[in-house]
Amino acid sequence: MANTQQMASAIRALAMDAVQQANSGHPGAPMGMADMAVALWGEHLRHNPKNPHWLNRDRFVLSNGHGSMLIYALLHLTGYDLPMDELKNFRVLHSKTAGHPEVGVTPGVETTTGPLGQGITNAVGMALAEKLLASEFNREGHNVVDHHTYAFMGDGCLMEGISHEACSLAGAWKLNKLIALYDDNGISIDGQVAPWFADNTPERFKSYGWNVIGPINGHDAAVVSQAIASAKLSTDKPTLIVCKTSIGKGSPNRADTAKAHGEPLGAEEIALTRAAIGWNHAPFEMPKEVYADWNAATRGKAQEAEWKATFAAYKAAHPALAKELLRRMAGELPKNFAQTVVDTVIGAHTKAETVASRKASQLALESFTAALPELLGGSADLTGSNLTNTKSTPNLRFDAAGHVVKNDAGQGGRHINYGVREFGMAAIMNGVALHGGFIPYGGTFLTFSDYSRNAIRMAALMKQRVVHVFTHDSIGLGEDGPTHQSIEHAASLRLIPNLDVWRPADTAETAVAWAVALQNTSRPTALLLSRQNLPYLPKGEAVHSNATLAAGDISGLDAINKGAYVLAEPSEVGIKKKAQAVILATGSEVQLAMKAQALLAERKIAVRVVSVPSTTTFDRQSVAYKAAVLPAGVPRIAVEMGSTDGWWKYGVSAVVGIDTYGESAPAPVLFKHFGFTPENVADTVQAALQKQA
Repeated sequence: MANTQQMASAIRALAMDAVQQANSGHPGAPMGMADMAVALWGEHLRHNPKNPHWLNRDRFVLSNGHGSMLIYALLHLTGYDLPMDELKNFRVLHSKTAGHPEVGVTPGVETTTGPLGQGITNAVGMALAEKLLASEFNREGHNVVDHHTYAFMGDGCLMEGISHEACSLAGAWKLNKLIALYDDNGISIDGQVAPWFADNTPERFKSYGWNVIGPINGHDAAVVSQAIASAKLSTDKPTLIVCKTSIGKGSPNRADTAKAHGEPLGAEEIALTRAAIGWNHAPFEMPKEVYADWNAATRGKAQEAEWKATFAAYKAAHPALAKELLRRMAGELPKNFAQTVVDTVIGAHTKAETVASRKASQLALESFTAALPELLGGSADLTGSNLTNTKSTPNLRFDAAGHVVKNDAGQGGRHINYGVREFGMAAIMNGVALHGGFIPYGGTFLTFSDYSRNAIRMAALMKQRVVHVFTHDSIGLGEDGPTHQSIEHAASLRLIPNLDVWRPADTAETAVAWAVALQNTSRPTALLLSRQNLPYLPKGEAVHSNATLAAGDISGLDAINKGAYVLAEPSEVGIKKKAQAVILATGSEVQLAMKAQALLAERKIAVRVVSVPSTTTFDRQSVAYKAAVLPAGVPRIAVEMGSTDGWWKYGVSAVVGIDTYGESAPAPVLFKHFGFTPENVADTVQAALQKQA
């Protein structure tokens, strides 16, 4: 029989030793949650330390990620590729034990946590993905997708508003395989939380439609294990297990105090704690019997082998389904996707429709959602404005028993009504992407990207393929006024490392933007789309089946995916000489650049128009390509209805932009008021040339 007390003491010892050695960190939470971890990881969690990416493993999320030494200790003790030297290097540069858990860095970590509330929200996304995949792929006698999502969380996660957004949805979606264990220790950085956190948490979760167990003694591993076993029996509700604990459990003088939260215990207190918990071993010294009790490799190998046998039978009975499930979980696009892209882009070019780019997005999605069953859409209560729904994506619904509602063809919904929950939507999409099997996308107005920004940042940090559809991208939305008119948002999003930002000018650019986003396996994408109609802009017709640029091409359809390309040379408006200036424009302002080019031609001024649908993509191109598009020695003028700061890096002479907030008026009135007219753009170019002369 395992010595559960000694197993918990091992976690407490590793947590306080690593934090002490780093002279930085949070020992209190791991020490307080040690017994909870013994119950879950020792008795219930299905995982294989030798294969952290086993398809049907349970997912574990440490939402209160500041307690990272808990998961590092667990991964080390259970047999993951995380040797003791990595624990000794806690918070050291380039170690696998960063200050907060990071997916892709530490084997066994399912998501990057630290910004409180987002971990539990990621867990909701993971549980949703599991439920939808199970509904789509499982067949009678073949439950190949059948696992739980567990999350540990603390008071901080529950104080963050995003936990309300996500947990409310989890109840509405009846995610019965989501089990959250609440470390209810009543302490945060500022001390006892009672004066500022007086929520009745059990009743709050009951109102969401959750099954609530407890409060229970979080330091009795047997009691916690029984609660988890009970939670696993739920068929129509997620479960919250309220575990009453002491932060810094075992520390004679720091337990139940804020001092235990975010600083080392100190050598003297560690010595006292060792004596109090009966841990008579040197720092980072681990007895063989503790490793034996914790080792999950043998059990995990057997669990995975059992699943492989189940999957083999499934594959024999349903070979096409098995192949499709493996493709989707690997994140691979279908082999015919390149042709789908060509057909979609050429179709947009041939039709040359004048529509808002939000409508152009829906047109592209009609093609891509039909071709990609893994596309899982949604909107934060703005479906009719964001146009994220298609014929292939009926609304996702659940029946009273918690099952996915299916149509006559046996298909479940693929478009999620997130409600007015922008932040929750963004972080749930991160969880869906992390789980695998889906490419999530969701819509709201661009100005509300402020609400979801940290989750967008987390997607970029975690290198997840998530697509944000942001419509109503400028003052072009008109009368709603400055609260809804995006000014700084495009520039702000472009500052996020590893986030692709696209602001397409017409249907072809929008289709290419979607194609690139879907192929971006290691970065999220933000699509900034107009409310107002935009004309189609003439282009060359060449496009390659592999959706890559032909050598030397800097114009036409085949160059759009480089992020910037030559849309129109002076010759196209009757000027037979080299460009004297270059106008760079993006999104709805490209049409202004084209009209300004024609006006300047009447003044005998030769201008090249460069469309820049994605500065972030263009910035990654070769020096030679960038020089070909933006030739040296030629004045450049940028045009965008937004903050001017980001354009100066291109060596522009002037920017026609907005560095104030908008106004409430019809869009045409606003365009004239703020100088977004062909005449003003042309005058700005001419003034720049005169200044240079």
